[in-house]
Amino acid sequence: MIFGKLLPKDGNFFQLFNEHGNYIVEGSRAFLSMVQYYNAPDLREKYASEVDAAERNADRITAEVNRLLHRTFITPIDREQIHSLINAMDDILDLLQDSSEVMALYDVQRMTDDVQRLTEISVKCCERVQSAVALLPRLNDAEVAESALKTCEEIDRLESDADRVMRSAMSRLFREEQDTRELIKLKAIYEHLESISDRCEDVANLIEGIVLENS
Repeated sequence: MIFGKLLPKDGNFFQLFNEHGNYIVEGSRAFLSMVQYYNAPDLREKYASEVDAAERNADRITAEVNRLLHRTFITPIDREQIHSLINAMDDILDLLQDSSEVMALYDVQRMTDDVQRLTEISVKCCERVQSAVALLPRLNDAEVAESALKTCEEIDRLESDADRVMRSAMSRLFREEQDTRELIKLKAIYEHLESISDRCEDVANLIEGIVLENS
């Protein structure tokens, strides 16, 4: 009992989740700006750097959460839920950064309307992830818990939208793109972008579990 009293309780996990969520939104919006201004090299580089910065900042928060787990005796929600959630959130920004790097490494010369659409869906998913995460400290309020579940449902619907957009994009790509190298590049980018909404859905599923167990 004495040992337990010497260890900190609760920690600031919800605050760290919220900060990480802010970086997810920041990174996704920077990525969207990079896509929108892709034909302006200076702006493209500027926004790609902002994606990188958001990913690095989020990595630091992920590391802090994992360190805090080792130092905290009593956590506000299940320890495994905390670990799974922060790492799933981190996967979102990793994919945003990967998508940015793939565009640069493949020397992509143009953005398609489908890239724009998939990116816009990704941003909406990221914004809703942040909205759901921000509600976690108040799940004992029934209305807040219900709002969190509805936000997770919105993420699920957006992920389905991304699936439909990607299927349509792939169909159009293989029917219309004559340059094989360009086809390979765009196919990889479409797959990366669709995976962002998949990772957001993973976070939504984890949050749903947290809500149902803790509200």
